Amino acid sequence: MKKLLVLLAASLVVLAVPAAARDKLKVGISGGDGELIWRKVGEVAGKDGLDVQVVVFNDYLLPNAALDAGDLDANAFQHKPFLDSQIKSKGYKITAIADTIVAPIGLYSRKIKTVNDLPKGATIGIPNDPSNGGRALLLLQAQNLIKLKAGVGILPTVLDITENPKSLRIKELDAAQLPRSLDDLNAAVINTNYALQADLWPGKDSIAIEAAKDNPYGNVIAVRTVDKDKPVFRKLVAAYHTDVVRQFILETFKGSQIPVF
Repeated sequence: MKKLLVLLAASLVVLAVPAAARDKLKVGISGGDGELIWRKVGEVAGKDGLDVQVVVFNDYLLPNAALDAGDLDANAFQHKPFLDSQIKSKGYKITAIADTIVAPIGLYSRKIKTVNDLPKGATIGIPNDPSNGGRALLLLQAQNLIKLKAGVGILPTVLDITENPKSLRIKELDAAQLPRSLDDLNAAVINTNYALQADLWPGKDSIAIEAAKDNPYGNVIAVRTVDKDKPVFRKLVAAYHTDVVRQFILETFKGSQIPVF
Protein backbone atom coordinates (compact mmCIF):
# COMPACT_ATOMS: atom_id res chain seq x y z
CA MET A 1 0.00 0.00 0.00
CA LYS A 2 2.86 2.38 0.87
CA LYS A 3 4.47 1.72 -2.56
CA LEU A 4 1.15 2.47 -4.30
CA LEU A 5 0.80 5.79 -2.46
CA VAL A 6 4.33 6.78 -3.52
CA LEU A 7 3.55 5.99 -7.16
CA LEU A 8 0.30 7.99 -6.97
CA ALA A 9 2.11 10.95 -5.44
CA ALA A 10 4.76 10.82 -8.17
CA SER A 11 2.03 10.78 -10.82
CA LEU A 12 0.41 13.83 -9.28
CA VAL A 13 3.72 15.67 -9.35
CA VAL A 14 4.17 14.92 -13.06
CA LEU A 15 0.64 16.06 -13.86
CA ALA A 16 1.17 19.29 -11.95
CA VAL A 17 4.14 20.34 -14.08
CA PRO A 18 2.85 22.84 -16.69
CA ALA A 19 3.37 22.20 -20.40
CA ALA A 20 6.26 24.11 -21.95
CA ALA A 21 5.25 27.69 -22.62
CA ARG A 22 4.73 28.50 -26.28
CA ASP A 23 6.85 31.25 -27.78
CA LYS A 24 4.75 34.27 -28.76
CA LEU A 25 5.60 36.96 -31.30
CA LYS A 26 3.63 40.04 -32.24
CA VAL A 27 4.17 40.79 -35.96
CA GLY A 28 3.05 43.98 -37.71
CA ILE A 29 1.83 43.60 -41.30
CA SER A 30 -0.17 45.41 -43.98
CA GLY A 31 -3.83 44.51 -44.48
CA GLY A 32 -5.19 42.49 -47.39
CA ASP A 33 -2.76 40.04 -48.98
CA GLY A 34 -0.43 40.19 -46.00
CA GLU A 35 -3.18 38.91 -43.72
CA LEU A 36 -3.74 35.86 -45.93
CA ILE A 37 -0.05 34.99 -46.12
CA TRP A 38 0.55 35.42 -42.41
CA ARG A 39 -2.48 33.33 -41.53
CA LYS A 40 -0.77 30.47 -43.36
CA VAL A 41 2.60 31.28 -41.74
CA GLY A 42 0.87 31.23 -38.35
CA GLU A 43 -0.54 27.77 -39.04
CA VAL A 44 2.92 26.43 -39.89
CA ALA A 45 4.57 28.19 -36.95
CA GLY A 46 1.95 26.88 -34.54
CA LYS A 47 3.02 23.31 -35.26
CA ASP A 48 6.51 24.26 -34.04
CA GLY A 49 5.24 25.81 -30.81
CA LEU A 50 5.30 29.43 -32.01
CA ASP A 51 2.24 31.62 -31.52
CA VAL A 52 2.26 34.38 -34.17
CA GLN A 53 -0.03 37.26 -33.25
CA VAL A 54 -0.66 39.55 -36.21
CA VAL A 55 -1.22 43.30 -35.90
CA VAL A 56 -2.64 44.90 -39.07
CA PHE A 57 -1.64 48.43 -40.13
CA ASN A 58 -3.10 50.52 -42.93
CA ASP A 59 -0.16 52.81 -43.55
CA TYR A 60 3.56 52.42 -44.11
CA LEU A 61 4.89 54.60 -41.29
CA LEU A 62 3.47 53.15 -38.07
CA PRO A 63 4.82 49.56 -38.24
CA ASN A 64 8.48 50.63 -38.02
CA ALA A 65 7.75 53.17 -35.30
CA ALA A 66 5.88 50.48 -33.33
CA LEU A 67 8.69 47.96 -33.80
CA ASP A 68 11.39 50.43 -32.78
CA ALA A 69 9.35 51.40 -29.69
CA GLY A 70 8.98 47.75 -28.62
CA ASP A 71 5.25 47.49 -29.28
CA LEU A 72 5.95 44.78 -31.88
CA ASP A 73 8.47 41.93 -31.97
CA ALA A 74 8.80 42.01 -35.75
CA ASN A 75 7.18 43.43 -38.85
CA ALA A 76 6.78 42.19 -42.41
CA PHE A 77 5.19 44.75 -44.68
CA GLN A 78 7.98 46.62 -46.48
CA HIS A 79 10.65 46.20 -49.11
CA LYS A 80 14.31 46.67 -48.27
CA PRO A 81 14.73 50.14 -49.88
CA PHE A 82 11.81 51.46 -47.82
CA LEU A 83 13.31 50.04 -44.63
CA ASP A 84 16.69 51.55 -45.48
CA SER A 85 15.14 54.97 -46.09
CA GLN A 86 13.23 54.80 -42.79
CA ILE A 87 16.36 53.84 -40.88
CA LYS A 88 18.23 56.73 -42.47
CA SER A 89 15.53 59.33 -41.82
CA LYS A 90 14.25 58.14 -38.42
CA GLY A 91 17.34 56.55 -36.89
CA TYR A 92 15.57 53.27 -36.18
CA LYS A 93 17.68 50.38 -34.85
CA ILE A 94 15.96 47.82 -37.08
CA THR A 95 17.46 45.01 -39.16
CA ALA A 96 16.08 42.82 -41.96
CA ILE A 97 16.51 39.14 -41.13
CA ALA A 98 14.80 37.38 -44.06
CA ASP A 99 13.38 37.86 -47.55
CA THR A 100 9.70 37.13 -48.17
CA ILE A 101 8.00 38.20 -51.41
CA VAL A 102 8.23 40.73 -54.19
CA ALA A 103 5.01 42.42 -55.28
CA PRO A 104 5.57 44.07 -58.69
CA ILE A 105 4.20 47.62 -58.59
CA GLY A 106 1.75 48.62 -61.33
CA LEU A 107 0.34 51.65 -63.16
CA TYR A 108 -3.47 51.73 -63.13
CA SER A 109 -6.13 53.85 -64.80
CA ARG A 110 -9.92 54.03 -64.99
CA LYS A 111 -9.78 56.31 -68.02
CA ILE A 112 -7.39 54.72 -70.49
CA LYS A 113 -6.48 51.20 -71.60
CA THR A 114 -2.81 51.60 -72.56
CA VAL A 115 0.16 53.79 -71.65
CA ASN A 116 0.13 55.22 -75.19
CA ASP A 117 -3.35 56.63 -74.53
CA LEU A 118 -2.12 59.01 -71.83
CA PRO A 119 -2.89 62.54 -73.03
CA LYS A 120 -0.45 65.42 -72.93
CA GLY A 121 -0.53 67.05 -69.50
CA ALA A 122 -2.00 63.96 -67.82
CA THR A 123 -1.85 63.78 -64.03
CA ILE A 124 -0.12 60.70 -62.63
CA GLY A 125 -0.36 59.82 -58.94
CA ILE A 126 2.64 58.25 -57.21
CA PRO A 127 3.35 57.36 -53.55
CA ASN A 128 4.77 60.24 -51.54
CA ASP A 129 7.36 58.26 -49.56
CA PRO A 130 10.92 58.29 -50.95
CA SER A 131 11.37 54.61 -51.76
CA ASN A 132 7.96 53.89 -53.31
CA GLY A 133 7.93 57.26 -55.05
CA GLY A 134 11.29 56.45 -56.57
CA ARG A 135 10.04 53.02 -57.56
CA ALA A 136 7.06 54.63 -59.31
CA LEU A 137 9.29 57.03 -61.24
CA LEU A 138 11.48 54.15 -62.40
CA LEU A 139 8.36 52.38 -63.70
CA LEU A 140 7.34 55.52 -65.60
CA GLN A 141 10.84 55.72 -67.05
CA ALA A 142 10.69 52.05 -68.10
CA GLN A 143 7.53 52.94 -70.06
CA ASN A 144 9.40 55.83 -71.79
CA LEU A 145 7.07 58.38 -70.20
CA ILE A 146 9.87 60.27 -68.47
CA LYS A 147 13.65 60.20 -68.32
CA LEU A 148 15.59 60.42 -65.07
CA LYS A 149 19.02 61.82 -64.35
CA ALA A 150 21.76 59.24 -64.89
CA GLY A 151 23.04 57.50 -61.78
CA VAL A 152 20.10 58.22 -59.49
CA GLY A 153 19.84 54.58 -58.44
CA ILE A 154 16.61 53.29 -56.90
CA LEU A 155 15.64 56.45 -55.00
CA PRO A 156 15.01 59.12 -57.62
CA THR A 157 12.70 62.07 -56.90
CA VAL A 158 10.61 64.25 -59.19
CA LEU A 159 13.55 66.68 -59.18
CA ASP A 160 15.56 64.05 -61.05
CA ILE A 161 13.23 64.11 -64.08
CA THR A 162 15.25 65.43 -67.01
CA GLU A 163 12.80 64.72 -69.84
CA ASN A 164 9.00 64.74 -69.76
CA PRO A 165 7.78 64.66 -73.38
CA LYS A 166 4.08 64.47 -72.45
CA SER A 167 4.37 67.21 -69.80
CA LEU A 168 2.97 64.80 -67.24
CA ARG A 169 1.97 66.29 -63.90
CA ILE A 170 3.28 64.06 -61.10
CA LYS A 171 1.08 64.20 -58.00
CA GLU A 172 2.57 62.73 -54.82
CA LEU A 173 -0.03 61.21 -52.46
CA ASP A 174 -0.06 58.87 -49.50
CA ALA A 175 0.25 55.34 -50.87
CA ALA A 176 -2.99 54.18 -49.22
CA GLN A 177 -4.91 57.09 -50.75
CA LEU A 178 -3.97 56.36 -54.38
CA PRO A 179 -6.70 53.77 -55.14
CA ARG A 180 -9.35 56.14 -53.76
CA SER A 181 -7.95 58.99 -55.87
CA LEU A 182 -7.82 57.01 -59.10
CA ASP A 183 -11.05 58.52 -60.47
CA ASP A 184 -9.54 62.00 -60.15
CA LEU A 185 -6.28 61.08 -61.89
CA ASN A 186 -5.42 59.95 -65.39
CA ALA A 187 -3.41 57.10 -63.86
CA ALA A 188 -1.61 56.15 -60.66
CA VAL A 189 1.25 53.90 -59.63
CA ILE A 190 -0.16 51.80 -56.79
CA ASN A 191 1.55 49.34 -54.46
CA THR A 192 0.18 45.85 -54.90
CA ASN A 193 -1.23 45.44 -51.38
CA TYR A 194 -3.34 48.59 -51.78
CA ALA A 195 -4.26 47.66 -55.34
CA LEU A 196 -5.59 44.27 -54.22
CA GLN A 197 -7.62 45.89 -51.44
CA ALA A 198 -9.27 47.99 -54.17
CA ASP A 199 -9.90 44.85 -56.27
CA LEU A 200 -7.22 45.80 -58.80
CA TRP A 201 -5.19 42.81 -59.94
CA PRO A 202 -1.70 43.65 -61.27
CA GLY A 203 -1.64 41.06 -64.03
CA LYS A 204 -5.14 41.90 -65.25
CA ASP A 205 -5.92 45.52 -64.44
CA SER A 206 -2.59 47.36 -64.67
CA ILE A 207 -1.63 49.18 -67.86
CA ALA A 208 2.05 48.76 -66.97
CA ILE A 209 3.89 46.68 -64.39
CA GLU A 210 7.51 46.43 -63.31
CA ALA A 211 9.58 43.33 -64.05
CA ALA A 212 9.75 40.66 -61.33
CA LYS A 213 13.18 39.31 -62.28
CA ASP A 214 16.11 40.94 -60.45
CA ASN A 215 13.64 43.23 -58.71
CA PRO A 216 15.42 45.13 -55.88
CA TYR A 217 12.14 45.74 -54.03
CA GLY A 218 11.85 42.40 -52.25
CA ASN A 219 9.94 42.50 -48.97
CA VAL A 220 11.58 41.52 -45.68
CA ILE A 221 10.93 40.43 -42.13
CA ALA A 222 12.46 43.03 -39.81
CA VAL A 223 13.25 43.02 -36.09
CA ARG A 224 15.04 45.28 -33.65
CA THR A 225 18.76 44.98 -34.30
CA VAL A 226 19.44 43.94 -30.71
CA ASP A 227 17.07 40.96 -31.16
CA LYS A 228 18.22 39.73 -34.57
CA ASP A 229 20.07 36.63 -33.32
CA LYS A 230 17.35 35.35 -30.98
CA PRO A 231 16.41 31.70 -31.71
CA VAL A 232 12.70 32.56 -31.76
CA PHE A 233 13.22 34.62 -34.92
CA ARG A 234 15.02 31.75 -36.62
CA LYS A 235 11.89 29.74 -35.87
CA LEU A 236 9.72 32.49 -37.39
CA VAL A 237 11.80 32.64 -40.57
CA ALA A 238 11.79 28.84 -40.85
CA ALA A 239 7.98 28.87 -40.70
CA TYR A 240 7.79 31.42 -43.52
CA HIS A 241 10.45 29.74 -45.66
CA THR A 242 8.55 26.48 -46.16
CA ASP A 243 7.22 24.88 -49.32
CA VAL A 244 3.74 25.10 -47.78
CA VAL A 245 3.90 28.90 -47.62
CA ARG A 246 5.65 29.17 -51.01
CA GLN A 247 2.95 27.13 -52.75
CA PHE A 248 0.19 29.04 -50.98
CA ILE A 249 1.59 32.35 -52.28
CA LEU A 250 2.01 31.05 -55.83
CA GLU A 251 -1.46 29.51 -56.01
CA THR A 252 -3.34 32.29 -54.23
CA PHE A 253 -1.86 35.41 -55.80
CA LYS A 254 -1.07 34.17 -59.32
CA GLY A 255 1.87 36.49 -59.93
CA SER A 256 0.82 39.50 -57.88
CA GLN A 257 3.01 38.18 -55.05
CA ILE A 258 6.14 36.20 -55.90
CA PRO A 259 8.16 34.30 -53.24
CA VAL A 260 11.84 35.28 -53.12
CA PHE A 261 13.09 32.58 -50.75
